[in-house]
Amino acid sequence: MVTDFDIDLLFRKDDLIPVIIQHAQSGKVLMLGFTNKEAVELTLKTKTAWFWSRSRKKLWNKGESSGHFLHVKKMITDCDTDTLLYLCDPEGPTCHTGAESCFFNTLWEEE
Repeated sequence: MVTDFDIDLLFRKDDLIPVIIQHAQSGKVLMLGFTNKEAVELTLKTKTAWFWSRSRKKLWNKGESSGHFLHVKKMITDCDTDTLLYLCDPEGPTCHTGAESCFFNTLWEEE
C-alpha cells in the first residue's frame, strides 16, 4: 500500500532521524541507524534500507559491500513523526560482526 505521506514532516525538526530495523517475520530488533530525506527516498525507490553514516558523512545502502541487504516491507513512523521503523526481510546477518542482530550484548537482566 502506498500513501501520500509527506516525507518533509519527518525532517521538520532535524535533518537526521533514527530508524529502527525490525525483522518483518520474527519481530526481532536488528539494528538502529540514522536516515535523512535522501536516504528515505532511496529506500522507497529501491525497497532496500538506505542510511546516513554519521561517521563517514555519506549515504550507504545496507548490504552494498556485504551483500546482506535489508529488504524493506513496511515503513512506519512514530506518534511524533520523528523516528522511523522499517520492517525488513534481511538477506543474511544484519550486524557487521556477522550476528543476526546488532543487539546481543546484555548489560542487565532481572532474575
